[in-house]
Amino acid sequence: MTRLELRSLVKSYGTRRVLDDVSFTVDGGEILGFVGANGAGKTTTMRIVLGVLAPDGGEVLRDGRPLGPAQRRRIGYMPEERGLYPKMKVGEQLEYLARLHGLDAAAASTATREWTERLGVSERLGDEVQKLSLGNQQRVQLAAALVHSPEILVLDEPFSGLDPVAVDVMSSVLRERSAVGVPVVFSSHQLDLVERLCDRVGIIRAGRMVALDTVDRLRSAGAARWRVVAPQAAPGWAAAVPGARVVSDGPDGTVVEVTHDGVEQQVLAAALATGPVHELTRVRPSLTDLFRDVVAGDQHHEETPA
Repeated sequence: MTRLELRSLVKSYGTRRVLDDVSFTVDGGEILGFVGANGAGKTTTMRIVLGVLAPDGGEVLRDGRPLGPAQRRRIGYMPEERGLYPKMKVGEQLEYLARLHGLDAAAASTATREWTERLGVSERLGDEVQKLSLGNQQRVQLAAALVHSPEILVLDEPFSGLDPVAVDVMSSVLRERSAVGVPVVFSSHQLDLVERLCDRVGIIRAGRMVALDTVDRLRSAGAARWRVVAPQAAPGWAAAVPGARVVSDGPDGTVVEVTHDGVEQQVLAAALATGPVHELTRVRPSLTDLFRDVVAGDQHHEETPA
């Protein structure tokens, strides 16, 4: 199966390094979620994969060989900013893009019908793109990425602007492509979708990969968290426990992060000192929690030429 590999990518604009030794692989049949704050380097990375930008260092490989123009024609790309011709009709545009990727006229027409039906926009084939809703434009953009049966999928914020029904359709399409051996990498700020769909997640901060693993392993790493429900405890009761940090304190209980095993027993003792304790439960952080911990403080913004 096809394998996409990014090896030690470096990219700078003037004195600012946008990508700093970015490396990861996506195997055939795998979906990788690529997440980070705005300006962290996600779009620059994807543009380098597509050949829109050239890296200052590093390389992009397919099955161990440098990715050239012919191989890039077999990539399905969905940009964050819609790359469709606004005054061109949907059907004509999709057939045109399919022909650019090597399909003959008959195959391009068949693929256009199949994908617009699959994505729920077949009735808009004769409409100009600019007359579609933003959600339908997003569906057409995905059809454009899929119409030539790509061997690799690279999608930048594919779920942006979609209603729940469209999110379900797009999710099933990504799973289907992955199931037939296509490597899929997509970026998204909708971390619940990333957590649900992806086999692995890569987190980028200020141009550097700071985490790359399965969601389960990422959630299991780091300091342990415990939820304590002590109805009679006053706010801030856990703050004085050595080795404990209060993550949240509300009506559903207090979540405390502990630095090492055994501290949770000190937390429990402190809670019991205030009155009865109704619950002491181990809590695993969500991907959203991990994202906040890793990148929430990053305020840099990506600067790329138009």
